[in-house]
Amino acid sequence: MRPIDLIAMGLRNLWRRKLRTFLTVLGVIIGTAAIVVMVSLGFGMNEGYKNEISRMGSLNIINVTPPYNYDGGSMGGRSSQPTKLDDKSVSDFAGLKGVEAVTPTLNSYLKITSGRYVAYASVKGIDPTTMSLFEFEAAEGRLLQEGDTLNVVFGGYIPQTFYDTRSRFNSYSEEPKVDVMKDKLEIAFDNYDPDGKTPKSYKIKGVGILTEGDYNKDYYVFMSIQQLKKLIEENNKTNKNNRSGVSSRGSNNQQGYNEILVKVKEIKDVTRVQNEIKEMGYDAYSLTDFLESMQKTSSMIQAVLGGIGAVSLLVAALGITNTMIMSIYERTREIGVMKVIGASLADIRKLFLLEAGVIGFTGGIMGIAISYGASYFLNSVGVRFMNFLGPVGGGKISIIPIWLSLATIGFTSFVGLVSGFYPARRAMKLSALEAIKTE
Repeated sequence: MRPIDLIAMGLRNLWRRKLRTFLTVLGVIIGTAAIVVMVSLGFGMNEGYKNEISRMGSLNIINVTPPYNYDGGSMGGRSSQPTKLDDKSVSDFAGLKGVEAVTPTLNSYLKITSGRYVAYASVKGIDPTTMSLFEFEAAEGRLLQEGDTLNVVFGGYIPQTFYDTRSRFNSYSEEPKVDVMKDKLEIAFDNYDPDGKTPKSYKIKGVGILTEGDYNKDYYVFMSIQQLKKLIEENNKTNKNNRSGVSSRGSNNQQGYNEILVKVKEIKDVTRVQNEIKEMGYDAYSLTDFLESMQKTSSMIQAVLGGIGAVSLLVAALGITNTMIMSIYERTREIGVMKVIGASLADIRKLFLLEAGVIGFTGGIMGIAISYGASYFLNSVGVRFMNFLGPVGGGKISIIPIWLSLATIGFTSFVGLVSGFYPARRAMKLSALEAIKTE
């Protein structure tokens, strides 16, 4: 028989028994929609985790800190282990495959003054030439540039932290009391001096304010690392000369850098680069550590949800098998006639597999359509309900990738073919003469 004849005959047979075909297809629709929606919830959960963690910083950035020294010596008592972060460390990290940018950082706690307004902030020194590579974005003004000395860039929330030293009541206000881009600003180390000496202050100029939303940047003031190093050295020297018990919250007596930031070009390489840095003897962590832990939990939940949906699809597969077996009993005489007039066993097998495959394919298509409708409902009505409990990361509960839709349609078609395999073999084994005698 020609393929077109087989297709026409198979579709006619399904149409003749519309109610039974519809109920069988409905089972596949329910099973498909159940498994796709369940899996899409897992994808939505993963995306929510990623968006929430991204607010804490970039997933492509590795934070390297000095190794912890046991017993005052090198880590684990091995003299070959590094004991600090220095320029050699920066050079070593920059040479790793997949690394896009590296910058050392210095941290210090300073007092910022503008007239009667004061703010205390962590000042972080970085390499100005790498700011754009490390995903700093200026909401106002510009980023640091090479050659900047006492020019600084403020984190998004720093302007709101200034308070009036003459007021007895200082409440938080969304409107900044100081225009850090225009007002005169001075910084100084927060030294305590029993002799009452005022610590040296330095005039600074605000050249930019960063976009809000990154916890690692919002509450910092950024300046050139070379300039901050000079200020720290000068302050440490002053403290050393004052033998009268001077202390400073902003002084920094440690050797080397506080931290080195490593930007990896591709997120898939972050774990590999991080492990290579650890093998050098340094402590390294990144936000992908938290993401991987969350994704493992999400994968377990996704597997459970997918398993629940798979049960529905298994029931649908049994329904297809049952429908095709019933079809054999009703079409026994028809099968006998086909054999007598010359239809081959392969043609009969193809006919029954075609009908079963059409049921699986049609159910898969309609199930995917319903899944997208359910996903839209969850992402519109469901998100509004969830927001009563707290904001949903990424704004989506359910995400259905296009590859999942295509794979599901292929899978339901395959399930249909497998379900029709036994009925097809049974039809092939029918005796032609006995089948013709059947009323």
